[in-house]
Amino acid sequence: MDAAAGSGPRPAVPAPAGAPRSPGAVSGRFLARATLLSAALSMAAAVLGLGRDQALAHLFGAGAETDAFLVAWTVPEMASTLLIEDGMAFVLVPAFSLALARRGRGTPGPDPVRALVAASLPRLCLALAGAAALLVLGAPLLVAFLAPGLSDPSLAVACTRLTATCVLSFGLAGYCSAALRAHRSYLAPGAIYIAYNAVIIATMVVLAARWGVRAAALGVALGGCAMALAQAPSLWRRLARRPGGGSGVPRAAGADRDGGPGVPRAAGTDRDGGHGVTRAAGADRDGGHGVTQAAGADRDGVPQAAGADRDGGHGVTRAAGADRDGVPQAAGADRDGGHGVTRAAGADRDGGRAFTVGLVCAVLLFAVGRQSQVLIERYFASGLPAGAISHLNYAQKVAQLPMSLAMMVCVVTFPVVARAIAEGDVRRARNRVERDLTLMACLVLLGTSVVVACAPGIVHLLFQRGAFTAGDTAATAAVMRVYALGLLGHTLVGALVRSYFSTGRASWYPPAVMGIGVVATIGLSAWAVGPWGARGIAGANAAGISLTALLLLLGLGPQSVPVRIPRVAGALARPVAAAVGATAAGLAGAGPADGPAASTAAGCACASVVFLALAWLLNAAGVRSLPLPVPHSVRSPLTRKLRHGR
Repeated sequence: MDAAAGSGPRPAVPAPAGAPRSPGAVSGRFLARATLLSAALSMAAAVLGLGRDQALAHLFGAGAETDAFLVAWTVPEMASTLLIEDGMAFVLVPAFSLALARRGRGTPGPDPVRALVAASLPRLCLALAGAAALLVLGAPLLVAFLAPGLSDPSLAVACTRLTATCVLSFGLAGYCSAALRAHRSYLAPGAIYIAYNAVIIATMVVLAARWGVRAAALGVALGGCAMALAQAPSLWRRLARRPGGGSGVPRAAGADRDGGPGVPRAAGTDRDGGHGVTRAAGADRDGGHGVTQAAGADRDGVPQAAGADRDGGHGVTRAAGADRDGVPQAAGADRDGGHGVTRAAGADRDGGRAFTVGLVCAVLLFAVGRQSQVLIERYFASGLPAGAISHLNYAQKVAQLPMSLAMMVCVVTFPVVARAIAEGDVRRARNRVERDLTLMACLVLLGTSVVVACAPGIVHLLFQRGAFTAGDTAATAAVMRVYALGLLGHTLVGALVRSYFSTGRASWYPPAVMGIGVVATIGLSAWAVGPWGARGIAGANAAGISLTALLLLLGLGPQSVPVRIPRVAGALARPVAAAVGATAAGLAGAGPADGPAASTAAGCACASVVFLALAWLLNAAGVRSLPLPVPHSVRSPLTRKLRHGR
């Protein structure tokens, strides 16, 4: 499953009773506040995204012109997945999390966070600029590949050349976003799509009469620049800080950090791993248990040969230069932060774990496979009557709103899981992932019930004006109901894949199962597009992504976060049952209502009430225990930092 050598994450060692939490631990209140902040920003961005789509539908309708733009729109859609949402985050959040953990331990040498930026950012900019230039030059070939059925591809080529510039701007935005989230800063990353959509809307309104749909493509190019600029000042402030001054707590001269609270130590004494226990000068650390050691002795008091390294607490003497699992390393090779992965001499450190080509390739293959479902849709829809691509696009954008809201949970907690893995606390990572899966399932299934029950009214209220006709409303609503059946699969794929990549090591299982899902989508689309048109394509999308989610869940094991699969499957069955009942109630409520507004309101109310009632009866996601009181004593400096722009 995992291409990297090593034995996987180590089991967590429980801290002594009453010991302070590790530097990477965060309070439940911090996570709740960060999630609410991210969700609020996401909803604001979603509202502006709807405004963007409404402006597009009002100005250009659902025809050949919008089909041409949506082919060009494939580039920013792919770029956002690769460079902002999945690809860049899966690589950089664990890398920055480990660099921050090394900084917190006071690792000698250059600041690990700044070293990571210096090693990765210039190369990334060069690669992204080259990719953007290639897309601009190869736009005619790209359009012919994406949508061979377009009658006049020249407009799509012109739009593609404008949107191709977002490869560089999205890459910079994704880099800043990953770095800030690893620092547990969520305000600026959460606001990037607000800036992006606002710029697109403004550009369309100002230039639509003169440029036509090209104005939307220009808005994409300008919006990408706005996303990067919105985060740059916040990231610069964090990189400019002194490495030891993150918490802002003064320390006595010569005192070392104790993991965050700033407990003074006698000059010359070493850290105890976070508990502030004084040790004799030159003694080795005891890993946090306060045991005094003789100079040069192992942490359990077992003498070691000169130059031998510690075995992580088990008292096994190793030859100098050997890996912590006893695996010999090449001279100059670096450890991977606890997993025993050997690197070649001279390999560049990213804060302790290799910034490997294998990891980048695995992440990119998975992200490309996931986003290729959109390419499949547009490929098959290009042979249907004009407007089919537009109907699929509008249906997808609206149906994905519940998924976008649910994904805010793992956007906030992914850095927490990565930091827990970096510190060896596998139990904390596992519990976090299991809670996230059930909570996200509840959120997205509630939205799915509303979308299926109220699709015609929602589309009518959002889009039926200007060039968007009643026929477009009916076609889009029919597609949206089918597409919504795959929302749980899309959400689980986005959540589960973080368990594989949170270790910061290459795992080839996610791209392999994503490839299986893509093959299934292609085969089902080819079979269903003839009899069912756009609805058949949407159904193939739902089936393919659901298959991928199932395989990702079944594949979790020691090489990722070891989630307890039977427990998770049982927890997911409860909100699924609640969603089935809520959808039936929503359809019954929306049917008799007169007018789109009344129908939507009645269906939404019925579906929501029934879902919440069934979730309570079934205790889905532990809803009966909510809200949980949080004592004042669990507040941490991380919680208070949120008031200062986090």
